[in-house]
Amino acid sequence: MKKLSCLLATVLTLSFAVGGCGNSTTSQGNSSSKEPAKLVVSTWGYNEDKLKKNVIEPFEKANNCKIVLEVGNNDERLNKIQSMPGSVDVIYLADSYSMQGIQKGLFEKIDQAKIPNVKNIYPVAKSTIGDGYGPAYTINRTGIVYDTKTVTTPITSWSDLWRADLKGKVSVAEINSTAGPALMEVAANKSGVKLSSSTDGAFKEISALKPNILKTYSKSSDFVNMFSQGEIAAGVAQDFVFAKIKEAVPTAQWADLKDGNYANLNTINIVKGSKNKELAEKFIDWCLSEQVQKANAVDKIDSPVNEKVTLTADQAKGLTYGKDIINNLKVIDWKQYNSAKAGIIDKWNAELSK
Repeated sequence: MKKLSCLLATVLTLSFAVGGCGNSTTSQGNSSSKEPAKLVVSTWGYNEDKLKKNVIEPFEKANNCKIVLEVGNNDERLNKIQSMPGSVDVIYLADSYSMQGIQKGLFEKIDQAKIPNVKNIYPVAKSTIGDGYGPAYTINRTGIVYDTKTVTTPITSWSDLWRADLKGKVSVAEINSTAGPALMEVAANKSGVKLSSSTDGAFKEISALKPNILKTYSKSSDFVNMFSQGEIAAGVAQDFVFAKIKEAVPTAQWADLKDGNYANLNTINIVKGSKNKELAEKFIDWCLSEQVQKANAVDKIDSPVNEKVTLTADQAKGLTYGKDIINNLKVIDWKQYNSAKAGIIDKWNAELSK
């Protein structure tokens, strides 16, 4: 009997020991083998190596998640989230396209309290925040570049593009490119008739500009090539191309326009139906952080919108940087522009093909 009692005690002791180890192992196993959350991010696909280094990999490590990139142009990606709801969590878009997404109800509203870095960005980057949508995370500007050797009278206003001495020397961006709509705003202002009222005034001015336009361009690289080869002496362009132009044409100048340059903003939003909204909000906040903004600026990926970022003159070269520049940029009313966009494109194609 005594032997039996000892044997039972031994068995029970071993059972509890094994059971305890089993529970401990299971608990540890669940903790260490927990599947990382997946965040699907839709973007353009350029500078992926630097994007991974500065943004994605540090975020994945800090948040035990896996970021999956889906790449394409603005149109393709906006169409996808409309036709396949819930397939994407976060989307990067140019401001004109993000406004389309807002108007179509494709984005979740965000909780600003969960994106504390919003308070550190320039006012222009908060343009859609008031309505509860995502901010801009980077900025550049559209203005005028000209060759001071050929164009001896300085260009100081948008209206100078219509000057007689620029006949056959100008290139402008196609209307459906990033830099295209700015010229429509300029033409509308010159005519005195807002685009929201009628596009006729703007197109009357575009027609008057035609003798000066040698050709239009859809790719920034084409503009750089035309300028570098001396085909054109002035044109409407985004500022990130200026460094390459200046390298090829030392007498090139970014025009100091008294009526200002136009802001181009790239935004970041949470897609309607995302199952990872909290993680997506963390990602947006990370993208706005001083650390990420500076790293991307130094690598010449994006101009910073975080006001705390400080850059040396060399680091800032080729970027839209500093409050004096950013706070004086003009912003297109994309809600109004998009309402007339289809008609604008049709008229543009008809006018420029004459």
